[in-house]
Amino acid sequence: MRNRVKRDSTRLRLSVFRSHKHVYAQIIDDESGRTLVAASSRDQPLRQEVKYGGNKDAASAVGKTVAERALEAGIKQVVFDRREYKYHGRIAALADAAREAGLEL
Repeated sequence: MRNRVKRDSTRLRLSVFRSHKHVYAQIIDDESGRTLVAASSRDQPLRQEVKYGGNKDAASAVGKTVAERALEAGIKQVVFDRREYKYHGRIAALADAAREAGLEL
């Protein structure tokens, strides 16, 4: 999945990783190999808002946060890299929250 996204897209990439306890998202510029924006359920402001990081509420909070940080950095369009995960549950909640916050996926 990731190779196809890297090869076919000219946009920045919103990469998602989920573990049993937490959700992580970062926007990556593949041309320069740098992470421009990142958010996770382990971030201190989000930990106070969400008690457990492994559910849909935490994923939507991470999606909203990464979209807000991206808009502050001037990023409006990204391609969604869901890795090997199905577009379901926490992954879908993160993507939907990012869209609602103003990021174009």
